[in-house]
Amino acid sequence: MTPAVELRAVTKSFADVRAVDGLDLTITPGEIVAVLGSNGAGKSTTTELILGLTRPDAGEVRVFGMEPTAAVQAGRVGAMLQAGALLYGATVSEVLKLMRGLHRHPLPLADVIERAQVGNFLSTRTEKLSGGQAQRLRYALAIMPDPDLLILDEPTVAMDVELRLAFWVSMRDFIAGGRTVLFATHYPDEADTEANRIVVLNDGRLVADGRVDQIKQRVSGRVITLAGDRLDPSAVMGLAGVGRVEASGARLHLHSADSDATLRALLAAFPSAHDIEVTPTRLEDAFLALTATEV
Repeated sequence: MTPAVELRAVTKSFADVRAVDGLDLTITPGEIVAVLGSNGAGKSTTTELILGLTRPDAGEVRVFGMEPTAAVQAGRVGAMLQAGALLYGATVSEVLKLMRGLHRHPLPLADVIERAQVGNFLSTRTEKLSGGQAQRLRYALAIMPDPDLLILDEPTVAMDVELRLAFWVSMRDFIAGGRTVLFATHYPDEADTEANRIVVLNDGRLVADGRVDQIKQRVSGRVITLAGDRLDPSAVMGLAGVGRVEASGARLHLHSADSDATLRALLAAFPSAHDIEVTPTRLEDAFLALTATEV
């Protein structure tokens, strides 16, 4: 089977900054892949390479076996870029009709409007759109060509919780027929829920690649959460097994390599500790540990 995306030893630099550093990545058709990485990790540059917006200094990029620009021109790729410019002064309806005319085999306009949920503001000019509305329009433009590969860069940024949930419901329906999705996100819960594969980038390099459970297993231990109204974070840092302590609101989060030993030490030293919960390592915890290791 021809890969949907294939990068072989790809390198890309801007002046003295190496944005992508010897990246090897293969995505098969039908996969839903989430890309995680801090700012400057190389996510956006990798997306631009796959879309043919920039060329690698070294290595090779193929999309469905073709040059990226050829795949885009054939209508096989749709993209939703966070900073994608929208035509100033045009209404949403005008933008949709104009862009639809540029594609070889576009989806029916009514289908695009319904899937992207833009029907309530078709007459609104693009400069008057809220952040969430602009993202929904970008999503409409991304699915317009009826693509086999959909690339999403921070797709739910500026969306409230309700819109985020609605977006992913629409997305799951759209890709149900076996489309390939590559999306970058700052929300680990989205990657955990929506992706069947996680790719972690740091300083332009691939530092982890696998299923969500495999990524989580790269970091051992559990998280012990408890009410923090009577405890100072520094007071529990020295407990057995504790590697990191975080304060969040009225709760303390103890990241422990040995939760049993930590619990025994916690209750012995602080018998008044209460509202204690023990949970497995989160994807966010694994991401932080993996990227910190590679810095």
